[in-house]
Amino acid sequence: MTDPFSPGEFFHVYSRTNGAELLFRTEENYTYFLQKYQDHCSLYFSTLAYCLLPNHFHFLIRVEESAEPEAALSAFFNFLNGYAKAYNKLYDRHGGLFQRKFKRKQVDRESYLSQVIIYIHRNPQKHGIVEDFKNWKFSSYNGLISLKTTKLDRDFILDWFGGLEQFKKVHELEQAADFPEEMSLE
Repeated sequence: MTDPFSPGEFFHVYSRTNGAELLFRTEENYTYFLQKYQDHCSLYFSTLAYCLLPNHFHFLIRVEESAEPEAALSAFFNFLNGYAKAYNKLYDRHGGLFQRKFKRKQVDRESYLSQVIIYIHRNPQKHGIVEDFKNWKFSSYNGLISLKTTKLDRDFILDWFGGLEQFKKVHELEQAADFPEEMSLE
């Protein structure tokens, strides 16, 4: 993957672990992953949505207008590499943690932007990890609907959906679970 992140563009970024390996074994792993992401990527990306699952992750990001494309790409690689090195050291494991460094799909249609946000949030329910995606702790959904301070671009997301109540409503729609195959990580 050599294409840089283009400033101002939206991307669905995701990756999974090798085989049945876990990406997160403890709550501290999830927290550390998000901190590494913030440390490496906050200068280059605005984070719109995310979901961390036991063996994979999803982010919806917008590349900052001021971001140098190659530097943004390096920041994301460095984030994942840093997490993998720390994880390997902590769990005395060796070798690649990720199946691939990461994949990304440019979100170039308005309808796709809405779909990917809902897809990311509903992912834990889709995989049977929880019965109700709203109960998954390692997702941006609850951060977006709360009044607490967040590093997410809450204003953009809620405006995009026409406000908080509409945001909640579209996440509840049954057809929200039916997404095009190209959005799937599996």
